[in-house]
Amino acid sequence: MNLFLSAAEIIISIALMASILLQARGAGLSSAFGGDSAVYRSRRGIEKRLFQFTVLLAILFVIFSLVVYRLVG
Repeated sequence: MNLFLSAAEIIISIALMASILLQARGAGLSSAFGGDSAVYRSRRGIEKRLFQFTVLLAILFVIFSLVVYRLVG
């Protein structure tokens, strides 16, 4: 059981890192060619779903971390 939780936590952490890196703004090539990232705009389409997925992964990561901590400690 503990092995399953640890493996799930590792998988969730890798997915969380990937989803955060996919959301990086202002660091891409669009800013190098005159794209302005200082303007506020709302999230739409896949960008909104990616943000929601990132929040879900962060919540799952915290839950799994607390469960593993309670089982070990």
